[in-house]
Amino acid sequence: MKLGLATGYWSSGPPAGMEQTVALAEDMGFDSMWTAEAYGSDCLTPLAWWGARTKKIKLGTSIAQISARTPAALAMAAMTLDHLSEGRFILGIGASGPQVVEGWYGQPYTKPLERTREYVSIMRKIFAREERVTFEGNQYQLPNQGGAGLGKALRSTLHPFRPDIPIYLAAEGPKNVALAAEIADGWLPLFFSPKMDKFYRDALGVGFAKNGSREEGFEVASMVPVIVSEDVEAAANFVRPMLSLYMGGMGAKGANFHYDVFVRLGYEGVAANVQELYLQGKKNEATASIPLELVEDVALIGPPGKIKDELPKWKDTCLTTMLLSGPPQMLETVANLVNG
Repeated sequence: MKLGLATGYWSSGPPAGMEQTVALAEDMGFDSMWTAEAYGSDCLTPLAWWGARTKKIKLGTSIAQISARTPAALAMAAMTLDHLSEGRFILGIGASGPQVVEGWYGQPYTKPLERTREYVSIMRKIFAREERVTFEGNQYQLPNQGGAGLGKALRSTLHPFRPDIPIYLAAEGPKNVALAAEIADGWLPLFFSPKMDKFYRDALGVGFAKNGSREEGFEVASMVPVIVSEDVEAAANFVRPMLSLYMGGMGAKGANFHYDVFVRLGYEGVAANVQELYLQGKKNEATASIPLELVEDVALIGPPGKIKDELPKWKDTCLTTMLLSGPPQMLETVANLVNG
């Protein structure tokens, strides 16, 4: 099991001490570090800033939202970062959801799977740099036929450091997970649970069957909350607010992909109650209603011995990289448990 550092997206400002945390992660042998974005800080700038202080750790986005940039714009950024890092960049992308795409980016949220497929196809053409890029899709057209009508097919002036920059796809539903296996080099799940390993392996299998070649070397990297504490309930209380936010508030009622993850996990009643309370503004009640069993299904919490005993069931899944976050001392403790 490889380890990655998840820096997350910022709240009101940059997180203090992250430069030191990134340096520690690299010194401890972490395989990768990852940045994120929602509707505040972007994921590319911090990755370049912190990554400039590293030498060997891989640098990934988890995730770059496809509605934030055209395929060409993100491909340009990816090739630039891959050059500056000498081939350490991993491009993690995702479609986000309708509230952010339409509310923040002002774009229609239509056919996200088709849009993702076309987006990846265009970027791979740009990375390959074999010809001038043209594309005729339902979501994207290059050159664009509207406007002045003067657009022409172009080829990147920048030669790629690697023509096969790895692309990981964030996905939660089975169709999107299958798409990741079909067109991407890795999958970025959220709220992964060992209980759902067969479900996810089956979904990945659908995608692998379509491309016939990508299963070997395919990566699965998921953030796993790990809280080391002698008090299991106290540890669970660190995780519950995040679960409550995503289950209840990160998406509209009836259109929340994170909510659906917990329904598939067997917590439909819990999820419905959390969402109802959260949307009523009763966030504390929503958070408190999340049972310990649910937290333990998606997180490693408790004393070191308990976490060590539970690690084998995580290592036996399709997960290849465990993304961790937290203060340096916690990261060091967890790394020793995982690698011990």
